[in-house]
Amino acid sequence: MASKQKITLDQPQAIPLDRLRLSDANVRRIKPGQSVAELADSIARRGLLHNLNVRPILDSEGNPTGDFEVPAGGRRYRALQLLVKQKRLANNAPIPCRVRVANDDILAEEDSLAENSERVNLHPLDQFRGMQALAAKGNAVEDIAAHFFVTPAVVRQRLKLASVSPKLLDIYGDDGMSLEILMAFTLTDDEERQIQVWEMVEHDFQPSASFIRQRLTENSVRVSDKRVRFVGLDAYVEAGGSVVRDLFEVDHGGWLTDVGLLDRLVAEKFEAEAARIGEEGWKWIDAAIEHVFNPGRGMRVLAGDEVPLSAEEEKLGADLEAEGEALSNEWSDADEVPDEVHTRLEEIDAEISRINDRPIVFDAAEIAIAGAFVSIDIDGRLSVERGYVKPEDEPEAEPEEGDQGTDEGANDAGAGDGSSKSVSSAPGQSAAVPEDDEGALKPMSERLVSDLTAWRTLALQDAFAKCPETAYIAVLHAFVLSCFYGYSRESCLQTSINSVHFSNAPAGLRHCAPGQAIAERIDEWRGRLPKSDKEVWDWLLELGDEDRASLLAHCASLGVNAQAEIVRGYDGRVSAHGIARRLAHSHVLARAVGLDVVEAGWRPTADGYLSSVPKPRILADVAEARGENFAGMIDHLKKGDMAREAERLLEDAGWLPEPMRTPELESAAIPAPEATAPANDEADGELPAFLADEGGEDAGDPEAIGAE
Repeated sequence: MASKQKITLDQPQAIPLDRLRLSDANVRRIKPGQSVAELADSIARRGLLHNLNVRPILDSEGNPTGDFEVPAGGRRYRALQLLVKQKRLANNAPIPCRVRVANDDILAEEDSLAENSERVNLHPLDQFRGMQALAAKGNAVEDIAAHFFVTPAVVRQRLKLASVSPKLLDIYGDDGMSLEILMAFTLTDDEERQIQVWEMVEHDFQPSASFIRQRLTENSVRVSDKRVRFVGLDAYVEAGGSVVRDLFEVDHGGWLTDVGLLDRLVAEKFEAEAARIGEEGWKWIDAAIEHVFNPGRGMRVLAGDEVPLSAEEEKLGADLEAEGEALSNEWSDADEVPDEVHTRLEEIDAEISRINDRPIVFDAAEIAIAGAFVSIDIDGRLSVERGYVKPEDEPEAEPEEGDQGTDEGANDAGAGDGSSKSVSSAPGQSAAVPEDDEGALKPMSERLVSDLTAWRTLALQDAFAKCPETAYIAVLHAFVLSCFYGYSRESCLQTSINSVHFSNAPAGLRHCAPGQAIAERIDEWRGRLPKSDKEVWDWLLELGDEDRASLLAHCASLGVNAQAEIVRGYDGRVSAHGIARRLAHSHVLARAVGLDVVEAGWRPTADGYLSSVPKPRILADVAEARGENFAGMIDHLKKGDMAREAERLLEDAGWLPEPMRTPELESAAIPAPEATAPANDEADGELPAFLADEGGEDAGDPEAIGAE
């Protein structure tokens, strides 16, 4: 039996470059662009790694001309020509070529198509490991990047991927995980931890890269955290702290891994800052990393005086405004504005803001009775709220000239007996006279003054009711005094705003979007109001109608209470039935103002909501918002992992838990109490469903973290 003839491969021949011509049979017609220059640099460094495929060019009679066409290797041919043009290669340099006969049975187009279509790119894992091998042999990251025409950041990414646990790399090489999942594991160098987290998600239908990142950083603190901004990342690193970075995602600076060190640095700096503020002479300093909402509730706030601008500051501000306006005009019509122009405009705005943010000075006598709240703002700056006077620290009011009497409730013993010891005088009367002045009129008794002014009160009430404009201003006046001037006594109208005090206020309430907006409005009005409560009435008379309405709405808003407070029986302040009626009316207000809690910025986060409910509630919430399929994706997870993954699923779902929803009109009726029901616990009527008992359907679940 005859054996099959073995294949014989053509041996390369050296042909001068100036005898080669690009063939029309080359199937690559689209210009390769910048890759030719990169290939030329590669050839200059490494030589020609692949021979050219050429065929002899025949004349009209079929004889060889000595020139050769290049049907396969056109990009290499162009790169060689570029090297000649750059005078880096001789025009007649010998080029290794595989030469086919002119009339070969294999068409030139077939050679060209096969060479380009049969090429297989490296698997990414081979590329990662290849770069890792170069780095292991002493090649610098910058050199590797230059040799392969990529940025150093790309090389660092590839090296980081190659450093993941070999077990996970093998799974990736066998298509057991996506590149996105592999990238998530680069957040830690702890291979054991990488494998632990992979075992949590390997059986998921669609493993989540974000979940893996959360698990790998759950005991870390983001660089964007306000505590890090407060002490400074450099100070943390100098103290020996470490930072991990995500090379593949926007990580806002990474994560700090030594939380204990961070907390110690924050405590040390914060205590020093609080002590420095205390040296200003305040009677008390209330220092906390984060204060509850409205810590100065019920206190009077000192106005203080702004330090005026100096001549130098005024000139600097004017120069900066002129420079900013000139830059804006110069680039207003440009399609692209250089980064340095943007940077300069931002610097100008920041400097102008710094100049206009004037320090406030207070009278030394006022500082002696007032205090300050010190905390860390959401952006990491030290927040100092100065000038709060507690009611018990208010100075005793001095009697006005001629007023030698006592306030209401004083002892009127001896009234009407002619004794000058009854010293209260009616309006318009002179004060008590000496006993030896027998011809002078004695003041009226306190009882008589009380009787006469009672009659006058009714007359004033009647006239007041007939003058709505004055009534409007009087109510606004009383509201402003109670909201901005603490325990002011400058109004005869017995109405005020009882600013809401949140029981069990959640952490971060001051920094939520609505809380920030309210704080900004308070600061704005406080800056416009007169310093003394005695001047408020005249100031309101001069205020425009639109501003009066806005001020009234602001003051009234501070008294809106839609919190479902925890009530165990009747505590003398509020009952379960009273809360139910309050909540019912809050729905009326919510519909009237078009309340949208999602638009206001609330999201079902793991820390703020999901960690405080048991697993069945989390699954029910996800199913309601996204569907049963999504709930099934996380039902096998542990409580903490489930909460974090549910946060991701619910982030953009527009979903709200029941207590935050505004019910439809038919369910908003205010429940009427029983005619004979006493105002105490069980007899006070039923609460809404989510208040029916302390734990609801979540009570008793050992995983309900928030249950108390």
